[in-house]
Amino acid sequence: MKTKHPTSDRTMRSKLDVVLKCDSIGSLEAITASLSEMTLPEVDINIIHSGVGYIAKSDLLLAETASRLIVGFQVDVLPGMDKALKEHRVEVRIYNVIYTLTADVRAIAGSLVPAVSMEQIIGSARVIALFKSSRKGIIIGCEVSDGHLAIGQHFRIISAMGPVYSGIIESLHIEENAVQKATPGQHVGVKIEDFKKARIGDVVESFRPPLKKARPWEPTGEIIRK
Repeated sequence: MKTKHPTSDRTMRSKLDVVLKCDSIGSLEAITASLSEMTLPEVDINIIHSGVGYIAKSDLLLAETASRLIVGFQVDVLPGMDKALKEHRVEVRIYNVIYTLTADVRAIAGSLVPAVSMEQIIGSARVIALFKSSRKGIIIGCEVSDGHLAIGQHFRIISAMGPVYSGIIESLHIEENAVQKATPGQHVGVKIEDFKKARIGDVVESFRPPLKKARPWEPTGEIIRK
C-alpha cells in the first residue's frame, strides 16, 4: 500500500492568539492547561495574555495587536467598551462552561487551517500488544515509528489485507498516564471501543482527510455570551 510521508508540523502553520480572562486562579489554570494541550493540524493556539477579573481596555489593546479575540470565563466586560470593541474589531466571547469555551476555541482555530485537496499521513505506528478493554473493544499497544499520533486525529488500522478499521483517536496512554500526543520511539495505548480484530504487526496510521475550503473565522467586534 503506497502512502505519503508524514507532513512536518512546521510547514504553513497558522496561529490563533487569545487573550484570556477568568473569574479565579483555579479556572485560569484549568483553561490555560486545556488550551495549551490542544493539538490542531497546522494551527498553533497561543495565550498572549491571561488574568483574573473584568475584561478591560488594556485587554482590548493587547488583542488588537494579534488575532483580536478575547475569551472570558464567568467574567464580564467593563461598562462603556462596546463602542471601542466595534471600532477596533475585537471580538469578546464569554462562557460559563469550560467545555463550551474550549470547543469554540478549537472550532475557531480549525477554521484557520488551510484547505488541502489530498489526504495527508501524519504519523504511523506498529501494533506490538493487545489488551482487553470492553466486550466490544480493545486497547492496542503501539510503537510510533514516524510522525505522531494525537488526540482528535483520524486514524486507521491496516492489516496485511488492507485497512480494517478507521475512527478518531479519543484517548492515548503512555503507561498509566493520559497524553495528548505520542512521538517516534514511544509506546502508547490507543483505546478502541467498537473493534477487536486488530492483530500484532498491524500498522496504525494517523491522517488528515481532504478539507473543504471553509470560511475562516473573523472577529466581529461584538460581545458574544454563551
